[in-house]
Amino acid sequence: MVRAACLALLVVLCGAPAAWAAQPNPDPAAAPAGAYVLDKRHASVLAKVSHMGLSGYTMRFGKVDGRFDYDPAQPEAAKLSVTIDANSLDVGEDKLDRQFAREFLGADENPEITFVSTGITRTDPAHGEVTGDLTLHGVTRPVTLAVTFNGYDQSLLFGKRMGFSATGDILRSDFGSRAWLGLVGDKVRLIIEAEFTHP
Repeated sequence: MVRAACLALLVVLCGAPAAWAAQPNPDPAAAPAGAYVLDKRHASVLAKVSHMGLSGYTMRFGKVDGRFDYDPAQPEAAKLSVTIDANSLDVGEDKLDRQFAREFLGADENPEITFVSTGITRTDPAHGEVTGDLTLHGVTRPVTLAVTFNGYDQSLLFGKRMGFSATGDILRSDFGSRAWLGLVGDKVRLIIEAEFTHP
């Protein structure tokens, strides 16, 4: 009985079952101005690197935080900052997580990976590039990410949120990461999926 009542309440709050299938608004101007914070439950940062030329070995960071300030009248003026716990590296095997974080990321001495945007260029309303300073392994260098704006959505259940996908390539040797070079590739592909919420 209680379960049925809760389901009915959700239907009322959402307007109708069709509300679940509504598509996000693709217009960046539809999103309100203000501070947006990363929804950590709906965010992922993956790093893919060649393993002996045989596979694109993929790792994930489990602890990521971020925010940006947004003005729909000036999307290019948004300021993004992201912090990643280097020790949260997940390589798919518990006993190797800490070893890889230490050897590849220098996580003992540099437990935080940060990215702070320095510029945004839009190529069309839904695509663009975000340039910023990436600090990894204690070294800071400029990095450019190709970003797709997936849309803005607002509902009573999930609140106001914007979604993005991003990719970018770095050379880990540029950041002083040289562990097992030859067996493990130098180029790292970053793959990012993120939703940011607005209070």
